Amino acid sequence: MDKKKIAVPLVCHGHSRPVVDLFYSPVTPDGFFLISASKDSSPMLRNGETGDWIGTFEGHKGAVWSVCLDTNALRAASASADFSAKVWDALTGDVLHSFEHKHIVRACAFSEAEILSADKAIRVDSWYHHLGMENHKYRNSELTCAVLSEYEFIVIAKLDTHLLLTGGVEKVLRIYDLNRPDAPPREVDKSPGSVRTVTWMHSDQTILSSCTDMGGVRLWDVRSGKIVQTLETKSSVTSAESYNMPCTVESASLEPKYGNKFVAGGEDMWVRVFDFHTGDEIACNKGHHGPVHCVRFSPGGESYASGSEDGTIRIWLTGPLTHDGTEPFAANGSVGKVKVTAEDVSRKIEGFQIAEEGKTKEKETGKE
Repeated sequence: MDKKKIAVPLVCHGHSRPVVDLFYSPVTPDGFFLISASKDSSPMLRNGETGDWIGTFEGHKGAVWSVCLDTNALRAASASADFSAKVWDALTGDVLHSFEHKHIVRACAFSEAEILSADKAIRVDSWYHHLGMENHKYRNSELTCAVLSEYEFIVIAKLDTHLLLTGGVEKVLRIYDLNRPDAPPREVDKSPGSVRTVTWMHSDQTILSSCTDMGGVRLWDVRSGKIVQTLETKSSVTSAESYNMPCTVESASLEPKYGNKFVAGGEDMWVRVFDFHTGDEIACNKGHHGPVHCVRFSPGGESYASGSEDGTIRIWLTGPLTHDGTEPFAANGSVGKVKVTAEDVSRKIEGFQIAEEGKTKEKETGKE
């Protein structure tokens, strides 16, 4: 039997209570970032590559169950047991908006950026200057340049995220317009159970959600506000993968670049890597001193992070990928065309976990 290489993670301390959610931003001009939620009520922002602490968002009075960053990593959002969801300035740590709810908020998600314009431009001294970056409508927008010739190109600008989706124990999905924060939120048809996880899909036209107290994953049409499809399961769902795991799994995440492996963590305190196509275990990382509540791959797949009951975050390096998609230190399983779009699955499905029936019932009352 081959001797497996021992992985030494980057260990990130700071939280005083269990880490229950992790979220990576997309790659930005300043790199990518990692935000964490904890029962200590204070989300933390870190450099996604090094794990270095950047700042702590202070203001919640209860456990924080979910966190996310917008497309440009300029704003953060958090869902808390203090009956509120907050939007933060990720640069200053200030609270931009606080949305009050009637019960514990368990999930939050920013919408995707919208296309602002697609303009043909002439290259002058600076195409940023030509577009008028001083103009407020382009500020903090994601810009993509498609070169037509030496002097002509098309610039596609995307608007900042402007919608925030929340869900929780109230069994209601709410959509807040961040351009009109004082306006009442739009409420989507009542969920059949306590909402555990939410995410946007199909250019923000549909919503995927799961419940804590019942099985199944539900797909909602945003326009009609109705459930259009339900994937039935025997137990509470929060992962789309369906393999026999060696322990009760609390979280799983798909490698975003090739989609040929996924990482999972759970009750036994270990972080395992599996082949996506066969379900075979290809790596097992030990180091946490409590159950692993959340795992996430970084946007480029070069590392993945795990958060635990022990209050730490550990960032595990996968090693540089070679041209054929394999790692020099460990086998990654089969490589080739993936039946599903890896980027889409990793962004839309990760964070949905499968808990062993009857074992993972969380208390929904109280402000832990």
